[in-house]
Amino acid sequence: MKEPKVHVGILFEPQIEFNLPTPYRIGGTEVCGKQTVTYDEGKILWNGRRYDELLFEPQNESTDAFELLDVTIGINFHWERKEDQRFLGALKIIVEDGKLTAINVVKVEDYLTSVISSEMSATASLELLKAHAVISRSWLLAQIQKNREIAETKTDYSAFTQTEEELIRWYDREDHTRFDVCADDHCQRYQGITRASTEIVKQAIAATYGRILMYDGKICDARFSKCCGGAFEEFQYCWEDAKHPYLAKQRDYSVNSQKPTPPDLTQEAEADRWIRTSPEAFCNTTDKRILSQVLNNYDQETTDFYRWKVAYTQDELSALILKRSGIDYGQIIDLVPVARGTSGRLWKLKIVGTKKTLTIGKELEIRRTLSASHLYSSAFVVDKEELSPEGIPGRFVLTGAGWGHGVGLCQIGAAVMGEQGYTYDAILLHYYIDAQIEKLYDHE
Repeated sequence: MKEPKVHVGILFEPQIEFNLPTPYRIGGTEVCGKQTVTYDEGKILWNGRRYDELLFEPQNESTDAFELLDVTIGINFHWERKEDQRFLGALKIIVEDGKLTAINVVKVEDYLTSVISSEMSATASLELLKAHAVISRSWLLAQIQKNREIAETKTDYSAFTQTEEELIRWYDREDHTRFDVCADDHCQRYQGITRASTEIVKQAIAATYGRILMYDGKICDARFSKCCGGAFEEFQYCWEDAKHPYLAKQRDYSVNSQKPTPPDLTQEAEADRWIRTSPEAFCNTTDKRILSQVLNNYDQETTDFYRWKVAYTQDELSALILKRSGIDYGQIIDLVPVARGTSGRLWKLKIVGTKKTLTIGKELEIRRTLSASHLYSSAFVVDKEELSPEGIPGRFVLTGAGWGHGVGLCQIGAAVMGEQGYTYDAILLHYYIDAQIEKLYDHE
């Protein structure tokens, strides 16, 4: 097969301005210069005429680029802002949800060059970047395949169940129906050619061109997180109840045939012991030179993420949970572990309050509820301190392990493996168990 293209949703506004520095084609006509399209009565208004859809195609896909003005980046983050961005490939304008959507139709390898440059530091080792290129390509193509299956079969990937006693919610990327992925952190951060890609990233993309992870004839859903905390999590404890054999329980340590087995961290006593100690693991490092390969400057302000602590007073915690969940539990009496996954991450937590008791999950819902932004991970144990005569704690201390969901590749562990001389294929097959690396397409 030839190299696929990906449809990336970039901008969602009632009016979109863009610039075509070189001539683009639309139908049989050449267009150049600054353009404005406006949402008008369910249509796209451009040059005095209304359209259902517009597609501006480059003369040369490899070199021609268009510029989108006032693109919002860092949506819902403290650094959210607007900037002008440049993109290779075609520009498609559609009508969606009462406004216009600008979509970049671009070759997968060009997309990946931008994504890897955004995700990873320029100091990352070549083997780590190669591994990341393969998982980003695999995740993207698996996502495109899944989105199309959902559209064709109208499969319901319901991510929300609620009863009087329980609220279970998970967050995934099936909510884009008119394009494959968005350009923000919700999917993978993509900024086209706005920022120059480093030569080492280009080298990693070229060295792994068309290569993906496969398992049992299907492209792997190649998830990754910052730090697994010493043991891998399984897919079904974070998202829908689907078991992927290549995303299985394992220690993040030793790639020889004698891989140590992690204790059964679904058991509370074992999880408690694991989280309160600091077992050997690839991702158990405080080496700032290695950490700088996968962490940006503001993430490097702390190195306490393999094992970490967070403390809240009663007033802080009850106010935080009310603000984050919209549910008034009253004063918080207890945070009770109900169910853990294979890495010790909680996927069900009971919040006991003076006004209400509710079990919540899955892992990201727990992390969002217990932090003003995101708790590092849901692999934590709780100590209650300063109990009142009525049994209400004055202070809660959370001791935790890891950063992120812990499924698939552990970026910090992989960075350490790269530094220790492991090749990209050894890194990948450590994190994606019994998968195969195959070439899906080649240069035309």
